[in-house]
Amino acid sequence: MLTPAERTRYARHLVLPEFGEEGQNKLKRGSVLIVGAGGLGSPAALYLAAAGVGKIGLVDFDTVEATNLQRQILYGESSIGRPKLDAARERLHDLNPHISIETFPSALSSQNARELFEPYDVILDGTDNFATRYLVNDACVLMKKPNVYGSIYRFDGQVSVFDSTRGPCYRCLFPDPPPPHLVPNCAEGGVLGVLPGIIGTIQAAEAIKLLAGVGVTLIGRMLIFDALTMSTRQIRLAKNPQCKVCGPDPVIRDLIDYEEYCSPVNDLEISASQLSERLSRGEDLVLLDVREPHEFQAGHLQAAQHIPMQQVPHSIDRLPRDKEMIVYCRSGGRSARVQQFLMSQGFEKVKNLTGGMMAWKREVDPAMTVR
Repeated sequence: MLTPAERTRYARHLVLPEFGEEGQNKLKRGSVLIVGAGGLGSPAALYLAAAGVGKIGLVDFDTVEATNLQRQILYGESSIGRPKLDAARERLHDLNPHISIETFPSALSSQNARELFEPYDVILDGTDNFATRYLVNDACVLMKKPNVYGSIYRFDGQVSVFDSTRGPCYRCLFPDPPPPHLVPNCAEGGVLGVLPGIIGTIQAAEAIKLLAGVGVTLIGRMLIFDALTMSTRQIRLAKNPQCKVCGPDPVIRDLIDYEEYCSPVNDLEISASQLSERLSRGEDLVLLDVREPHEFQAGHLQAAQHIPMQQVPHSIDRLPRDKEMIVYCRSGGRSARVQQFLMSQGFEKVKNLTGGMMAWKREVDPAMTVR
């Protein structure tokens, strides 16, 4: 039951005929786990907390950086350098002291996904990489939980609700993840600052509808938003009878480490852990950092040579051809393009660091600052 203070706080909900006290009590009893407290997770967490969702969980392992503040509205200048979840917990409790906030300062993995998801009614995906996106989807399918999906890139956003008990899952649309270096992320392609606010707020609305049992959710539909033209369109999504995880004859019956699964295994790639091992053995490798100067200055691998991607074609003579070279950027996209260019110029020993510095931070050095 709602307390007098809660009735005052949620008065604008209570007067909605479709919502009322019954809907508000359902929110109070409900729970949402938000995976990723960044651009999408920030507005979603704020509005779910303001709405009175009884328990909100946050999964994130990152710290607040200045580049986050353009779009991650949970944080401010005073949060820079702090763990995101510490700052988020304080802000959400200040917004609504009547709810419970649980924080999980770790990366989502096949080892912890089931344990993290189990106590929550709805999972909200605020991630920005394919490996985690597929992990969230598969865990939700196996545990029969709704997955409120959102993604953003530059000026475009997408939102849907994947619930394999009532409609398609993410794999019904995209059966397999692409190699990570073929898909640029927001750090490389950019993102309009207000876009994650729009998409994350729609995700919050879908989660509220799921918990309160009101309205028509986006199950079986995807909403596509274009901020440049301020236009939206919807596409119908059908369940794939050959889906590997939610079809009648699934081949995926358990979770795996999707970061490794997504990464191509060949002579052109090297993982962060593999590179760390080789460096610790003292192997003579050339490390080429192709990020922008402000990214390099924030944190880089020791002894790395710095040549921003756009300058590489004019700096060929500075690079040795007789040594093995490891090219890296923030997440692997720019470095893959530089790798292809160098190989076209006759360099034979060039590897791309899969996942870039974000993978290095996650797998090797969590204290590394990455921008």
